[in-house]
Formats: sequence, structure tokens, C-alpha cells
Amino acid sequence: MTHQTQGESPDPTTEGAATSQDRDAAATPAGEPAASDDALPPGAIPEDTRLPKGKSRWAFTRELVVIVAIALTLSFLVKTFLAQPFYIPSQSMESTLDVGDRIIVSKFTPQHSPLHRGDVIVFEDPKTWGSTPQHSSTLKRAVSDALVFVGVLPGGGEHVVKRIIGMPGDHVKCCTKDGKLTVNGVEITEPYIDQGSVPSTIPFNITVPKDKVWVMGDNRNDSADSRMHDGNSDGKLGSVPMSDITGQVVAIAWPISRIHALKDYSSVFAKVPDPS
Repeated sequence: MTHQTQGESPDPTTEGAATSQDRDAAATPAGEPAASDDALPPGAIPEDTRLPKGKSRWAFTRELVVIVAIALTLSFLVKTFLAQPFYIPSQSMESTLDVGDRIIVSKFTPQHSPLHRGDVIVFEDPKTWGSTPQHSSTLKRAVSDALVFVGVLPGGGEHVVKRIIGMPGDHVKCCTKDGKLTVNGVEITEPYIDQGSVPSTIPFNITVPKDKVWVMGDNRNDSADSRMHDGNSDGKLGSVPMSDITGQVVAIAWPISRIHALKDYSSVFAKVPDPS
């Protein structure tokens, strides 16, 4: 039997083991189990708490449906009360608006703010103008109408875009010896007319009825506007009911190269007096 004599150093192996145990004991707070080799990293989900695959797919589907529903609701609210996109299908407003342009139409006008001469507006095809023929299938048209209704797709189709020339009660006549329009007896110069066009190739002399507006396209040589639908009715058939107006065009939103706010041409009509 071996005895440790005074002055002898303790067994290094024994000392190392004791020191390691002491460290483990010191590193583990009282009342908590010691960390094991199988401990999960911070933030990891234990295997037994993971959702089954079926439930996980259902949760994802439910969240996706909620997100889509919220997006459609917001789009509908914006389209109904604030603004709505439309696309330009024809050349009648060139070169202010080109074919394929996506425009933004403000719903504040005329619902919450008045219209003015020179404003570009979008309106439903008036009944007095005849209906726009539908060439697409019933199903395709129904889907498209639904997407336009909620504001996902830009409108077009049965809507028309023109510029207001005459307000209710205005006397609009064409043309003077210089080939210009007059509104309430005042000759106007129209800088927005497409290059190569003239104010009108069709003479007319009308008074805009109450609650209606007289509209014309900027491409006067290729625009089926109030002139083309009036006949000899003195503005009754060709003028557009204000109740059919969707809103005022405020900007071009697409393509990128053409993004800009529409210019205000109120100065063109600044000298025009109110109708007598």
C-alpha cells in the first residue's frame, strides 16, 4: 500500500479529473440540468413540435387566401374611391395619349371636385352613341370584367376617353374663317391637337344641354366623338351625360418612357365667359 508522503505532489491525473468536474459543476447553474450533446441550438424547433405536413400545407394555403383577399379588397377600395387604371385602345387622343398607354383616372372628379373645359375624361359609352361590339367569348369577358371590377386589370372596352370642350350651357361652334373653334363666342387656339389635324373637318353649331358635356378627341381627323354622334340634334345626342363620367385622367402610368402627369390646358379657355 502506497502512502503519499509530506512534500509529494498529488497525482496529476486525479487532479485533472477533479478540476474538470469542478468546472462542469461551476458552469451549470444550480437546479438546471447539465447540457447534453443533443441540445438544440437557440431558436430551433424540437422535432416533436413540428406541424404535420398536411396541417402545414393547410396553414400556408389559408394564409395565402387571406393575403389575396386583403389585396383584392384594397385594390377594390382604391379603384372605387380614389383612382382606377385604364388602357388606351385607339388613336383618337394622339398624341396626348398613345395606343397602349396605361392611364390613371382620378375618382375625385367629378364626384368631389368640378370639371373644367380642357379636362381629359373617361366615361361610359353613352347610350345615344350606340353600344360597343363585344368580340370575346362570354367566359373570357366575364373573367375580364371581374378583374376590372376589383381593379386588378385596367379598364377599357365600353369606356371612352376624350377632352371636354364645352360645359353645360356652352355654345360651341366650328369653324371660323381661320378654321378655329369658338366657345361662347370666343375663338380658342388648341395646342393639344395632334400634329396634322385641324380643329374639325365637320362644321357644327350646338348648345350643350344641362348636365352634359361636349367632348372631342385630340386627334380630330380620327376621333368618333360628340361631332360624329350628334346628327342635327343641337348637342342633345352627341353630348355626354355627366352621370356617365368615370373620372378625370391625371397621369400616364405606363410605359416607363411616357410616365408623366397630364398637362393642364385651362389657360386655353381662360377668356371664355360663362354661358349666358
